[in-house]
Amino acid sequence: MIILLSARSLLKAVAAHQTFASARGINIPHPADPFADPKDDVYNPLRYIASNTLTAIAFSLVLVVAFIQSFSMWKWGAVWMLSMVIGEYTWAMGFGCRFALHYHPESKGIYIAEYLLIVLSPCAFIAADYVLLGRLARYLKCEKHLVVPPHRIAVFFMGSDVITFLIQAAGGSMSVSDNLQTALTGSHIFLAGLTAQFVSFLFFTIVYVLFLWKTYRYDCEIFSHDKGQKWYDDWRVLAFALFISCIGILIRSIYRTVELSQGYIGHLATTESYFYALDTLPLFIAITVYVPFWPGRFIPPLEPVVSKDLYCMSA
Repeated sequence: MIILLSARSLLKAVAAHQTFASARGINIPHPADPFADPKDDVYNPLRYIASNTLTAIAFSLVLVVAFIQSFSMWKWGAVWMLSMVIGEYTWAMGFGCRFALHYHPESKGIYIAEYLLIVLSPCAFIAADYVLLGRLARYLKCEKHLVVPPHRIAVFFMGSDVITFLIQAAGGSMSVSDNLQTALTGSHIFLAGLTAQFVSFLFFTIVYVLFLWKTYRYDCEIFSHDKGQKWYDDWRVLAFALFISCIGILIRSIYRTVELSQGYIGHLATTESYFYALDTLPLFIAITVYVPFWPGRFIPPLEPVVSKDLYCMSA
């Protein structure tokens, strides 16, 4: 379900943001005190002063998750989740930039760095979930239940992820240009990238849910094989973790799409509480769910989940 916007309303929303991008061009004087009225400061891209308290909490928690998952990858393996770990470090860097924005709220350079790191880092989380589904299907020997063949999941979804990443990077860079037309074009491109990413990941989530349903329906022995085992030996726990991760990413994708449709100075974009409630929190849950349920604990290399005898019985 994609947010439908008229071209006229989108142009108005994006053009509103350009009061910041084009302010120097029309010689609007800088406010004597940028902290006095940030909401009406056209040189302040956030239109608020970033809270150091909230930034510190987010920065610290994301780094803790990144450190724990780095350790988990070293101890239990699953190096194929590396993209998520790297994305967590770059995401933390984005929050680090918000410290600088607190003290320099009118800095365009800091804003660009913060915005791109915050918005683009989750692409790495998405890529990790793509890889995890393929690994899980092969581990269970249930590749036949994937709507998209395992060898094509990486090609299709990872290819889509790279393309949407590049589209967002290009559009995001252009959208803060001092040239109004370039900025408008960049905003359109960035919105297209976000929308494409949402559609791609929604399709992936549907593919994943169908995979689980077909495994339950047609391979009940495999689906229930770990029943009664400890939680870290039951593959269904990992499957649930992946589902939670997908939901978190979808919520964030919807928020970002709606936010940009309103423009960079729309209500969502200029309210810090929405940023943390609808962007940071869902993504944080999407990655933190793998702290207790690290994939390497469930999918050890070269170790099948179902015995040969069971396969013979079910043949």
